[in-house]
Amino acid sequence: MSVSTNHPAQSVVSTFDVHDPATGAVVGTYPVHDRHAVDTAVAAAHEAATWWRDLGFAGRARHLDAWRAEIAAGRDELAHIIHREMGKPVSDAKLEIAMALEHLRWAARNAEKVLGRRTVPSSLLTVNHVATVEYLPLGVVGVIGPWNYPVFTPLGSISFALAAGNAVVFKPSEYTPGVGLWLAEAFTRTAPAEPVLQVITGLGETGNALCRSGVGKIGFTGSTATGKLVLAACAENLTPVLMECGGKDALIVDADADLDAAADAAVWGGLSNAGQTCLAVERVYVHADVYDEFLAKLVAAASRIQAGAADSKIGPITMPKQLSVIRRHIEDAVARGARAVLGGPEAIDRQFVQPTILVDVPEDAAAVTEETFGPTLTVAKVRDMDEAVELVNRCAYGLGGTVFARRNGRDIADRIRAGGISINAFVAHATIPALPLGGVGASGFGRVHGPDGLKEFTYAKATTRQLFPSPLPLTSFRRDHRVDAIVDQLISVLHGRKRQ
Repeated sequence: MSVSTNHPAQSVVSTFDVHDPATGAVVGTYPVHDRHAVDTAVAAAHEAATWWRDLGFAGRARHLDAWRAEIAAGRDELAHIIHREMGKPVSDAKLEIAMALEHLRWAARNAEKVLGRRTVPSSLLTVNHVATVEYLPLGVVGVIGPWNYPVFTPLGSISFALAAGNAVVFKPSEYTPGVGLWLAEAFTRTAPAEPVLQVITGLGETGNALCRSGVGKIGFTGSTATGKLVLAACAENLTPVLMECGGKDALIVDADADLDAAADAAVWGGLSNAGQTCLAVERVYVHADVYDEFLAKLVAAASRIQAGAADSKIGPITMPKQLSVIRRHIEDAVARGARAVLGGPEAIDRQFVQPTILVDVPEDAAAVTEETFGPTLTVAKVRDMDEAVELVNRCAYGLGGTVFARRNGRDIADRIRAGGISINAFVAHATIPALPLGGVGASGFGRVHGPDGLKEFTYAKATTRQLFPSPLPLTSFRRDHRVDAIVDQLISVLHGRKRQ
């Protein structure tokens, strides 16, 4: 794939290659946009933002619906670009696109209801005022996207920022720049007059320049370590940041769980996309009463998944450096007494990693405490759900989680410290457009999706209008002892009584 003319920048001093992770073949060459190029893009976006904002909710929704139709029509081509750039099977790439379209549709259709001006009640002391609140666009939003879900994840910020009335400058991952360019070109076909959505390509320095460019906010998805660098860069201008960082999500299996369903969810949650998912199941905690039965079902199901063949259900590891992390986690666990009941250190073959299931792993091992980002699972036996919850919450991450239980699923879920929990299904909370998605702790802060995701890319503006002069001039030097006495009596009536 060659470079598209959809780039906003003129100053390019170098290029970088994108390699097919399965074969190593070069599949594209793209420019490294420098600070001047990024600033040029952001300046153009500021001008376009006024036009886009003035279209109003209905006008923007029409463009977003047209963009959605463009993506749907080109989904085969887009899925193959995803496959070439980061290795995901085409069928999984199409599933990712389908989920992204659902969220784009929701954002376009619900932005006005969530963000539009509405009246709010006044208090007794301010009864002579009518009060309204509305959520206004920040102007230009910078989005730094990941490679593992190069459509679904960045569109969680891009589509919601656009629906809220912002222009967007998007830096896709250096592993999947072609995906970002395809999305921007599809949008431009629906709104060719103004550069409302632009793409800049490059490595870390390009992202650093975007953080320092004067955008109204940065929406970042990536590792916790990179997120800290983004925060430091944004701190210089007090640029607010939405941070969706890493995870170490767990799946809990209670004694009364549907074990077949739980094993199926653990296999998909841990192995799909070769485990390269921030919401992936990496830890499994199983009630002692059903541990052996569950483990047998899990190993049997995972044994049918293979990486490396043309029709494999999982692809290669996209980032070469991640292979060393996966190897270190497996070898450290085994060295400390863990057993590989499937896979193990020998499961790593070039850029492919076969499914690996580890048991008897110490809770302070790297395979339990650090994000592995590979097709591995640690499975631990617990005496009860109290122990399971305690071990899940011991982790620094708090992105999501899964609970399988027939009777007490909600009680278990309520005690887990995470941004979202799905009961008797894996990651359902991330697929429902009206629900927020995000984490706590080392998993970041802020939310994409749902009403919270729309509000992330706005600021709240409160307005009051006095209807008539107050009989009690409170904020005036005309206030006398009589007014003070009346206010004092009102305070006693309104706030002095104890609730029974």
